[in-house]
Amino acid sequence: MRYRILGPLSVTVDGHDVAVTAGRDRVVLAMLLLHAGRVVSVGALADAVWGVDPPATARGQLQTCVSRLRRSLPADAIRSDPAGYCLTPGLGELDAAEFLRLVADARRSGDTALYRRALDLWRGDAAAGIDSHDVRLAADALDQQHVAAIEAWAELETAAGRERDLIGELSAAVDRFPLQERLSGLLMRALRGAGRQADALAEYRRIRSALRDELGLDPGSELQRLHVTTLTGSASATAVIRCLPRTVGDFTGRDEVVRRLVGAIDAAGRSAPVIAVIDGMAGSGKTTLALHVAALLGDRYPDAHLFVDLHGHSAEQPLDPAAALLVLLRQLGVEADRVPPGLVDRIGLWRTELAERRVLVLFDNAASSAQLADLLPTTPGSLALVTGRRRLLGLDGVHPESLPVLEPAEAVDLLARIAGERVRAEPEAAAEVARRCGGLPLALRLAGARLAHRPRWRVADLVRRLGESALPELAAEERSVASAFAVSYRQLPEAVRRVFRLLGLSPGTDFDALTAAAMTGLPLPAAQDTLDDLIDVHLVDEPEPGVYRLHDLLREYAAALATEIPAGDRAEALRGALDLQLHAAVASNLPAYRGAVERDIGELSPLRPDLLAAVSDPVARLERERPHLRAYVEAAASAPGLGHYAWKLPRAAWRQLFMRGYLDDVQSMNERALALLRRDGDRAGTATMLNYLASVHYRRSQMAEAARLLEQCIAIRRTLGDRDALARALANLAVLHHENGRWEQSIEIALQVRRLAAARYGRDEVNVLANAYQHLGRFREALRCHRLRLMMQLDVRDPTRIADSLWNIAVLKHRLGEVNVAAARRQVGVALRLLQRSAYPHGEANAQHEMAKLLAAEGRLAEAIAGHRRAVALAERLTDRELESRICLAFGQTLRLAGDRAAARLLLERALRVSEQVRLPYALALAQAGLGDHLIDEDRAEARRLLGRARATLAALGAYELADVEESFARIGGEDQLRTGAVGETIGA
Repeated sequence: MRYRILGPLSVTVDGHDVAVTAGRDRVVLAMLLLHAGRVVSVGALADAVWGVDPPATARGQLQTCVSRLRRSLPADAIRSDPAGYCLTPGLGELDAAEFLRLVADARRSGDTALYRRALDLWRGDAAAGIDSHDVRLAADALDQQHVAAIEAWAELETAAGRERDLIGELSAAVDRFPLQERLSGLLMRALRGAGRQADALAEYRRIRSALRDELGLDPGSELQRLHVTTLTGSASATAVIRCLPRTVGDFTGRDEVVRRLVGAIDAAGRSAPVIAVIDGMAGSGKTTLALHVAALLGDRYPDAHLFVDLHGHSAEQPLDPAAALLVLLRQLGVEADRVPPGLVDRIGLWRTELAERRVLVLFDNAASSAQLADLLPTTPGSLALVTGRRRLLGLDGVHPESLPVLEPAEAVDLLARIAGERVRAEPEAAAEVARRCGGLPLALRLAGARLAHRPRWRVADLVRRLGESALPELAAEERSVASAFAVSYRQLPEAVRRVFRLLGLSPGTDFDALTAAAMTGLPLPAAQDTLDDLIDVHLVDEPEPGVYRLHDLLREYAAALATEIPAGDRAEALRGALDLQLHAAVASNLPAYRGAVERDIGELSPLRPDLLAAVSDPVARLERERPHLRAYVEAAASAPGLGHYAWKLPRAAWRQLFMRGYLDDVQSMNERALALLRRDGDRAGTATMLNYLASVHYRRSQMAEAARLLEQCIAIRRTLGDRDALARALANLAVLHHENGRWEQSIEIALQVRRLAAARYGRDEVNVLANAYQHLGRFREALRCHRLRLMMQLDVRDPTRIADSLWNIAVLKHRLGEVNVAAARRQVGVALRLLQRSAYPHGEANAQHEMAKLLAAEGRLAEAIAGHRRAVALAERLTDRELESRICLAFGQTLRLAGDRAAARLLLERALRVSEQVRLPYALALAQAGLGDHLIDEDRAEARRLLGRARATLAALGAYELADVEESFARIGGEDQLRTGAVGETIGA
């Protein structure tokens, strides 16, 4: 099989031509060959065939083209991919690949015969005769590499003194590429060497005229210097040495980085050479930044601006120091025959040439510190700018700058500068493109170029083309984000590449070394070392110590590589990550609670002892991993054989998430798990998820939904015969009855729970009894229950429940007259500090609420108001409407004591409004009573109405606050005008 694209497209099999005559087929085949080994998206193929306006049937027509091609080519030649199609020729089958291989070998060895073999493969312009804009763009890139190869070959031939033999071939090349300055310069040298100065000067006039007419530019400094030399016949004619590549005109952002670099260079002064090293991930704009800084500071280095590409991260081998010195010395004007052959002598000549000069040198794409050691300037007053993907830790006395991706606003600005005002007209779509590109400048440039070359596209069209998998679309000609990543990836040892691939399977966007070790099977120290290796080449980032992250596009690239891993190995890696998360989540529970967790989820799979031992603070780890738990649940739910992790992980993590107020996480994970369990018919797991999903609705005061879920849970528990699990569900139902004001029913259920599970940990029914007795005015019994609960919790060692018992005891003792307000306040203060240390915001809000009430009773109104404000802020963050109503009620009463009646009324009205939304009769009655009492002197009719409703509800509930409402009602005078039946309607609400 032989594919030829270096000229007209042709295909031969065993020496016989394969006819590919249909125009669309030839375009498709040309695109696949020009991007050989890479997936070409359906969109890119459609653009190549039809331009900016492909028909609705484009995908089907392309499938027909590919089918015809497959009939002509070997059966497995064209591979289908979800993103498009890929053609990967074998070794020696594609002339373009053979050309690139020979050129790379020639550059490494300096062998002109290899260049000659590479150049002989060409039969004309690449893909000649194919009328497609996108094919021509890709083919032009090959043509440019052809020019570069001719130039490199001619340089070597010229250095060997064989320039006379080059005139014919260089003349033909100049005819094909009339605007290539370097090519014209080589022809001028060859003509001059043959004694044909007039022809050399004529070539200069030709290219000067062509450049002015076509581009509006004058020839560069090197060609001008050659012109002067040809005119004078002397090699000593001076000219400004400016060898830096063209920089971009749309440099965007990086203000702070530029300030740091310029500041560091300024601070170094001229007493020593300055070395600034810019490292960063592939495509982050390192060279662009270095050229921008060079342009800002260039005037300080008037003698020479030099540039050398060290090929540290490219398809070629890194440039050895001797070859780099040859490039630099020739840029300085040193004749080829003056450059010594040995490295040591070249170093000496380099330093001698720099001794009296102020020079700026850009060492681009450095591979290592060793590669640079002998190249860096030693002369004071010189500046070396170094770029590379690897952190060059072996260089001393440098200013290092690791380049991050662009900020969102900077990314949109860059997109706008490339693609124009369309970007500003669609800010949301532009922000989405920037997000899909991950702020990576190369990705943004490629995306912007697609938009700029398609004037009919809206930015939203580009968003649709990028889809959920942006990487295949971020390509133009020979440039692509994936190929930039691939160079960094291929240069890694296989063991490190394996870890990178497996990290692409990690469900979370962030991960730690424990996760890497669990997924890869590596010992923890080895996993840490491998992550450090990946950090050094910017394939992994470390945004904070011990926390690692893959850039979004690198994650997509790693995930694509991971598809090549056998399915069993992928499943094992994901299982390792899930096992680690599950063990750590279980360990985040207090020892007294772990028994219940393990009874619910069953026996855990064993975890490697070194990983288990390394989870030193499971609560802190769970807090850090919390944003990724939903992704872990989804990954488990989607992976064959791993679905059980999708409900066990939320169950194990529930207590910490619930206590810290992460209700959205609890709800989303439990709902996903519940659907999975119901699908699989797992009744015990379903009951567990129903129980913990009910907790979210309870905390949000959605009592009807919480009760519905709990009743389903209890029905399942009764049929399964699990007395302990049934007791837990019934205890939760008792809490719901308590919140609904059904205190007698909650007491009845709590006593039933006590009979079911007399030895249950924590004895939640004791808390239910304590709170119910308290609301019924049975304060002594409530105090006894809270004291009993405190003693139990001292054994359990749950600081949140200990604190809850402490402040309840303090409030009750103060109500019963056993302690004064100051003593009660001190005890509540102890509870409050304990809750704050435990990161339990709901408990903290309650304790802060009680503290503010005690401060108000003590007459310390300013402190009380500040405490109320803190409590309100906590309730708002938790979206706990019942708690918010209670706090606003007390806050309004304190403001009333402080004499601010207007502000007090606003808070009391807010308490009523919120309580009406949650529809809990007890909370509603208290809010009605509070506002009614406040309005007695302002609006007696409204006060009467509110107090009457409150009195009816509290009487029906048996609440102890009824006496206070009766007293307020008596201040109005007259009888209540409430209609019969209003009480029942209120309680049933």
